[in-house]
Amino acid sequence: MQKLLRFLKPYVPYLIFGPLFKLLEAVFELIVPVVMARIIDNGIGGSNVPYIWKMCGLIVVLGICGLGFALTCQYLAARCAFGYGTDVRAAVFRHIQTLSQTELDKLGSSTLINRITNDVAASQTGVNMFIRLASRAPFLVVGAIAMSLLIDWQLSLIFLVIAPIVGILLYFVMHRTIPMYSANQKRLDRIARRTGENLDGVRVIRAFARQKEENARFAEECAGLERSMLAAGRISAVLNPLTFLIMNLGIVAVLWFGGIHVDTGRLSQGDLTAFANYMTQILLAMVQLANLIQILTKAQASSLRIAEVLETQSSMQDGTETPDPAAEEAICFEHVTFGYADAGDPALEDISFTLRKGQTLGLIGGTGSGKSTLASLISRSYDPTAGTVRVFGRDVRSYRSSALHRCIGVVPQKAVLLSGTIAENLRMADADADEAAMREAIETAQAAEFVDALQYGLNTHLVQGGRNLSGGQKQRLTIARALTGKPAMLILDDSMSALDYATDAALRKALAERKGMTTVVISQRATSLMHADLILVLEDGKCVGQGTHAELLETCGVYREIYETSVK
Repeated sequence: MQKLLRFLKPYVPYLIFGPLFKLLEAVFELIVPVVMARIIDNGIGGSNVPYIWKMCGLIVVLGICGLGFALTCQYLAARCAFGYGTDVRAAVFRHIQTLSQTELDKLGSSTLINRITNDVAASQTGVNMFIRLASRAPFLVVGAIAMSLLIDWQLSLIFLVIAPIVGILLYFVMHRTIPMYSANQKRLDRIARRTGENLDGVRVIRAFARQKEENARFAEECAGLERSMLAAGRISAVLNPLTFLIMNLGIVAVLWFGGIHVDTGRLSQGDLTAFANYMTQILLAMVQLANLIQILTKAQASSLRIAEVLETQSSMQDGTETPDPAAEEAICFEHVTFGYADAGDPALEDISFTLRKGQTLGLIGGTGSGKSTLASLISRSYDPTAGTVRVFGRDVRSYRSSALHRCIGVVPQKAVLLSGTIAENLRMADADADEAAMREAIETAQAAEFVDALQYGLNTHLVQGGRNLSGGQKQRLTIARALTGKPAMLILDDSMSALDYATDAALRKALAERKGMTTVVISQRATSLMHADLILVLEDGKCVGQGTHAELLETCGVYREIYETSVK
């Protein structure tokens, strides 16, 4: 957890005073056996009833004070732990937003979700229990041994024999379980990933009647986690019984040899009772310490996973320039090559073209030809492996990401809407957009008709992912969202696939009326790109043709084949 200690700096007072109050509770707890010894020797032995009542009252006072100190420590520990957890969770979330798509692809969404929830919760619990027990348990052990030495140093040798045995046992358990807890968290990642995939693809799974197979695969993942957790649990389960066994054997030894000392007059009955009480306190403290080590072991494994995310740095360095949308050169690719990490062959190879401001670029090609990849290089979701991408006349790497994204409206291939109202989704592109701007956007996106038909119009609430809308409605709203920000450049990544031909034509006509806006359109339909100023035909990551619709019909066989197929 040392890598996350910086998040505890605001809570240093809690870290100081929390254990301090716990120590005070332990001090009062250590005094109780001494008082009990006095009651037995002086009160009961001397038949002094007033003395007994006075000492019992003192025990009650000690108990009330100890309870007050314990509750104060609990409060401080909770404030510190939950504040720490909140700060870590917020820091991880903020850091994830700074990572490039390359790092997000490498880490995966399921493990990020698991780390920001389960792992942070485990680390938070570790902080909470550390404040509550890390000072109390060792202090009770040391204090009880010290008090026992004052009573009878020979009997105390029993403690000095038992303590190393318990320490070796604790080390063995911790050494064996730390790797297991890390492996368990990775298995949880896989279960989260499989759950997410099944929820996203539930319609496909049902369409092909694959529920039984998916249930079996999920059950197999859960069974693997169960076996791994049981293996760690078996080792951890040994800890408490063995600790109790060792300490109880110690108590037996104390009573055995202590009885001999009482018979010889070396110890009083009250001292032997106090000695046994201290032995019991050591037993309970060792058990608490064992449980604390288990919790801290899990927290350590989780903290390492959190630190791994925080230490992951974006492979893309943010620039300092601000784009000038008025530049005449809108997009320029100069011998651009790009390959995904660990993907083998490049996704794009030696792509070159230039697009002027206000023009429309069409991208067409078969599945996996690199169309979406090319579009993602324009908005700088990725950086090219080789070559240069210029947007608005400058290298795209020279711009601040936030400034670049304000100038480019991206409509992804998969229509993604967030829970909230339609207006809140539209204002993602411009937080200050008024109703007139949103109205203009939904009219251009051909969404006004169905939005107006909804009972609450723009204030209609969308469920998670916009599942209360059809595919075509979601696509039109995502286009409207991009247009609400009045972008200088609009990228439509096959985002009109769910629209009928009439709506598609009306949308293209409305977009063409937006003068000065550069448009990049990815489509499987050649008819959707016929009026583009420049069309790139991609095949296996290579540009096999570029030009206007008429030129490509004459010079590019791949484009001609796509066009003839689409008009039949």
